[in-house]
Amino acid sequence: MEELGVALRTWRDRLTPGAVGLPHHSPRRVAGLRRGELAQLAGISAEYVVRLEQGRATTPSAQVCAALARALQLTDEEQAHLLRLAGHAADPDRVPRLVPGSVHRIVEQLAASPVAVCDASWQLLHWNALFAATFGDPSRLADEERNALLFQFEDHENRLRFTAAERDAFERSLVADLRATTSRYPKDPDVRALVVRLNRGERFRALWELRAVGDHQGARKIVVHPDVGDIAVESNVLTTQGTDLRLVVDTPRDAEARSKLELLSALGLQEMAPRRG
Repeated sequence: MEELGVALRTWRDRLTPGAVGLPHHSPRRVAGLRRGELAQLAGISAEYVVRLEQGRATTPSAQVCAALARALQLTDEEQAHLLRLAGHAADPDRVPRLVPGSVHRIVEQLAASPVAVCDASWQLLHWNALFAATFGDPSRLADEERNALLFQFEDHENRLRFTAAERDAFERSLVADLRATTSRYPKDPDVRALVVRLNRGERFRALWELRAVGDHQGARKIVVHPDVGDIAVESNVLTTQGTDLRLVVDTPRDAEARSKLELLSALGLQEMAPRRG
């Protein structure tokens, strides 16, 4: 924890408020961010930052480490070093679930499209504002329920519409992708638990028994939005090197869909009309 504290102070000292978009008017005795400013950027308390830098805090969670890495604008190598110092060494037997800073920056640059980041078991880890506005806000769900396979096979309420053929192809592709994940991470307890849960459903069980293996690379979807109507999108899946994360980018299939996404980008999560009780 002492070495972690030294690293945090060093990284904090090399940043200026202007570099992270913070105003600064009062004189400063030293260059760099103040502890309170780092806390604000990372979404944690200033007192906790003090304890971390003094080596007095308990091991920070992986989520706190990721927030600090984004706030401090760490490189991927520095973020990995931060995680190791905090006791979160990568486990080759577990599905990687930490989103590197480079992936966060890519998502930020793709703000004109709905973008989500999933792990190899299709657990939703990160998304941009337009994804939430288009598909519904995932933050309203418990962490363990944010999984594309659970949404599809447990028939959770969602905004996707498929033809029968599209749905069959989509589900076959997802299941084959999950089968490949189980062979790469056979000891991951979360993956095993996910398969056990999904096997309760007849549709998933029938596809799982086919033992098909493959990569889910995308799908054509209709998003039925409550305010702007149907949005035709093409979903493309990119796998990030070294992390096995899936970057899912939805692009409009026609001009009408593009204009609706532009409208949702401007509106965000606000509703265009009041809901009826």
